[in-house]
Amino acid sequence: MSGSSSRPAFDTAEALMRSRFAAFRDGDAAWLLDSWHRSTRPTSLDLTDNPVWRGLQVVDVVDGGPEDDAGIVEFRATYVLPTGGVEVMHERSRFVREHGRWYYVAPAD
Repeated sequence: MSGSSSRPAFDTAEALMRSRFAAFRDGDAAWLLDSWHRSTRPTSLDLTDNPVWRGLQVVDVVDGGPEDDAGIVEFRATYVLPTGGVEVMHERSRFVREHGRWYYVAPAD
């Protein structure tokens, strides 16, 4: 994928994480794929059964600043179940910066 997405470049891993949450919330598969590192990016992304995302809480950030080449962002994202209940997705995500651009890699171990 090229860097030709209509979304701006982000100077921190946390900012990219927040934009990816918005993309999941909005069903923007193109941005999710474009911001996913080529080493782990799926060939396609089907958001047909995407839940209704409600909110994002960043819990911790390790590195991932404007001068870093890697970082971890831990977050909790809430979503609404079809039954009306609310669930939480909790993940520590790895990010890398290449050629001045941040990419999501995968969940951190």
